Amino acid sequence: MNVNELNSVANGMLGNGKGILAADESSPTIKKRFDSIDAESTEENRRRYREMLFATAGVADYIGGVILFDETIRQNTTDGVLFPQYLSDRGMIPGIKVDKGAKALAGFPGETVTEGLDGLRERLEEYADLGAKFAKWRAVIHIGDGIPSDYCISANAHALARYAALCQEAGIVPIVEPEVLMDGDHSIERCEEVTVATLDVVFAEQKAHRVALEGIVLKPNMVISGTAAANRAGPQEVAEATLRCLKATVPAEVPGIAFLSGGQTAEEATEHLGLMNQMGELPWELSFSYGRALQAPALDAWRGDEANFAAGQEALFKRARLNSLARLGKYEVAMESAA
Repeated sequence: MNVNELNSVANGMLGNGKGILAADESSPTIKKRFDSIDAESTEENRRRYREMLFATAGVADYIGGVILFDETIRQNTTDGVLFPQYLSDRGMIPGIKVDKGAKALAGFPGETVTEGLDGLRERLEEYADLGAKFAKWRAVIHIGDGIPSDYCISANAHALARYAALCQEAGIVPIVEPEVLMDGDHSIERCEEVTVATLDVVFAEQKAHRVALEGIVLKPNMVISGTAAANRAGPQEVAEATLRCLKATVPAEVPGIAFLSGGQTAEEATEHLGLMNQMGELPWELSFSYGRALQAPALDAWRGDEANFAAGQEALFKRARLNSLARLGKYEVAMESAA
């Protein structure tokens, strides 16, 4: 796949008011989600839950791509259609999470580096055969006393670049996800400082590894106060700080930015995205790649009960539609009660 084809896939995921559904929770993470609704995390329940999301009528009008977990990309619909094929048939591009998780960074207490580069070339070939058109790799940057270190940022940026280069070699669009976590009592100013520093190094490494920026999607955090901060910044301040950070760091060649929701409520993530898209022309598509902020209302409505299948789909459809409106700069908070 050449750069034009990679760019076409990236735009297919984020163009026309669409965003990405992150349905790539690892087995431990989805177990926690299921525990919260008293549902057992069996393979069949996980399969049925994902099928509920993917089969939602009309959701493809708002969702351009879906990130899958290794288990899910190999599963079928009730009618026996492989999920990647099912998504493609409905106009949603299938993707795959390929990292092996954030592990403790030796010698750097409180910091992590994401693993999964060993054997990645071969795994990408297999995932391409299974129908994946894009992939995702998440790096995790913690803010705390004396952290992040320059080395932690550098190690994670280096891994993100090696991953992205391997993806493009395999004809797969890499989603580059450096997440500066909300956990902590830091100010929005500290978050902005760390996010700018992280993105600067991320793009320096992408260029050093000869990654074609026209064929990637950036999945960053929003610039936001720590969850335990004494005086948390309001929505307008979050939107302004985030755009200021992105304009200072993200090259114009990048076709799209799809935010992670990272601990925000579903409504907060939508409001912040909407405000940013009301602030004038931007050099890249500004969209969403939400997991919990799209799924939480659907999970709560479903509760592991087949009788609630339609209710779960209605909840997902509402959030997807509202985020699409935010993506187009047409969202207003009053739509939450009207939707």
